Amino acid sequence: MKFLDQAKVYIRSGNGGAGSIAFRREKFVEFGGPNGGNGGRGGDVLVECVDGLNTLIDYRYQQHFKAGTGNHGMGQDRTGADGADIVLKVPVGTQIFEEDGETLIADFTEVGQRQTLLEGGNGGFGNAHFKTATNQAPRRANPGLPGEERWIWLRLKLIADAGLVGLPNAGKSTFLSAVTAAKPKIADYPFTTLHPGLGVVRAGAREFVLADIPGLIEGASEGAGLGDRFLGHVERCGVLIHLVDGTQDDVVGAYETIRSELEAYGGGLVGKEQILCLNKIDALDDETLAERRAALEKASGGDVLAISGATGKNVETVLYAVLDVLDHNAENDARSSRTEPGDKWVP
Repeated sequence: MKFLDQAKVYIRSGNGGAGSIAFRREKFVEFGGPNGGNGGRGGDVLVECVDGLNTLIDYRYQQHFKAGTGNHGMGQDRTGADGADIVLKVPVGTQIFEEDGETLIADFTEVGQRQTLLEGGNGGFGNAHFKTATNQAPRRANPGLPGEERWIWLRLKLIADAGLVGLPNAGKSTFLSAVTAAKPKIADYPFTTLHPGLGVVRAGAREFVLADIPGLIEGASEGAGLGDRFLGHVERCGVLIHLVDGTQDDVVGAYETIRSELEAYGGGLVGKEQILCLNKIDALDDETLAERRAALEKASGGDVLAISGATGKNVETVLYAVLDVLDHNAENDARSSRTEPGDKWVP
């Protein structure tokens, strides 16, 4: 299945049905009176978050969605049937924006969430509705109200517990394939990974979801390389695993490039907890490893884990470090959501 994380679609709710002008015509009934029914209501446009989807590829092949029109009213006081609703099914993590691409309408983070984007037009009144004591035979009926229409943007931001960031060829896909059952494309050239990927990591008796995104280069925030749009897929992560290729000469420059791109993107990525790893240590001798690790620790001001995704050395240490951060985040969330005794509502 191809991956698509952004789509622009046109939606329109249904028009209401027109009211009917009709009179009762029956043998031996001299004054039958009006009996025109009301029109049916137009269909709504809804969005529902469903399980089993991880891409917006369906919206590449169909971009126009129109709900059904309400049926017209009929004689004998028959109301027209309502128009059929139309439901857009989206994966977990989808955000819906106005046509300007900036105004957020809805954010779907749980399976089963459902929201009405456009409501159908009301049906028009039939002539039976306008009957009064002074006007016993009205010859007027209302047309149905027109539906609403708009263009919207659908944007998918994958929901994962941890995310991998780094320059191209830093070993992100190799790390993902080493710790999960995912099978990303791995090769010795930049931008092997063109689309984000997810994998489930099993560390001991615990599990968490890990996201791999295409590599960033200097100037990605201005559109260089594949740009920084894929960083949206790690916005929701609780922790970032920052991989630095230990075989390159300037490891500090590689670290600072990624940090500056995260800062330029925004979205709170710089403030997230990061686990800094010096990767590909299987290709380094002890002296070079110690020198580059010390330089990286000095630049980052924190600990640096020396790992090898290809051989699996120290990989489990990274996984348990991720679990520690996730547990700490969960404790903080629980503490902040707990209501203090003095803050209880008093009637």
